[in-house]
Amino acid sequence: MINFRHLEVFHAIMRTGSITAAARSLHVSQPAVSEMLKQAESRMKIQLFERTGGRLIPTAEARALFPDVAAVFGRLDAVDRQVQDLAGGRLGNLSLAAAFPIANGYLTKAVANFLQSRPSVQVALQSLTSPQVAERVAIGEAELGLAYNYESLSKAVEAEVVVHSAIACVLPETHPLAKYEEIDLKDLTPYPIITYLPQAVLRGYVDRALADAGVAPVVSVQVSLSLTGIMMSYYGAGIALVEPYLLTSLTFPGLVARPLRPYIGLKTLLIRAAGAPRSLVANEFVVELKKTIYESQERLLQTYGTAFTAD
Repeated sequence: MINFRHLEVFHAIMRTGSITAAARSLHVSQPAVSEMLKQAESRMKIQLFERTGGRLIPTAEARALFPDVAAVFGRLDAVDRQVQDLAGGRLGNLSLAAAFPIANGYLTKAVANFLQSRPSVQVALQSLTSPQVAERVAIGEAELGLAYNYESLSKAVEAEVVVHSAIACVLPETHPLAKYEEIDLKDLTPYPIITYLPQAVLRGYVDRALADAGVAPVVSVQVSLSLTGIMMSYYGAGIALVEPYLLTSLTFPGLVARPLRPYIGLKTLLIRAAGAPRSLVANEFVVELKKTIYESQERLLQTYGTAFTAD
């Protein structure tokens, strides 16, 4: 029976038109190619080429065989390109889960930037609560998760802090407190406040800070999403105490953000399943994500004079 090397020699000769050129393309000697061609013809029991005036002329049998052989090598070339794309993070599937404010903010920009140079990558993004994000990663429904730090993070996942941020005041630029570069929590007392629902992870951060400052705010609206709180403030329902990074992705004319004193610090975690293998496409995406986070911090700094970060 013929083997793959016989087919490779036949394919190279048909493609290049001569034994010399075939040997060059295969990086072997000319005698080696001649010998492999003789073996191929002997094992196939057919003549593949006629030798005329020092040239090789394909026989009718060779021409009949070549399309199928070319198809084999075409598929091998396709596999080789696929391997190269996989190795370069340009091909594959990327499953993400993120807390609502993150999923609606810089994460979407990171995904869009990532796909511009990798159009063959398919992305699935789930918007969830922070505990749900960790759960999806732990059970393998998402390879990467982005969530706010919270108590009792599962031991089935490992986490890396990628953002230090803080709850901020988002309010109309015409509001009396908007003239200050920073807003003391005690200054919020007379004004209606928009904050998170009690079951939201970030609500605990806000409540502890207000209690420590001895502030009992007038809560006018409770929301589950930072975006909803920002929209409420935009329409004049009160001062939104939310995580402000959405403002680097969305534009709300006439709305400003101000840091709070003391800081209500937050940590955003990049979550992976503990001990799980890391795909090349996910590793490449993490590089893009961190770049986008840095650009978002710079944009906050340029726009508001602060990146809303806290140690």
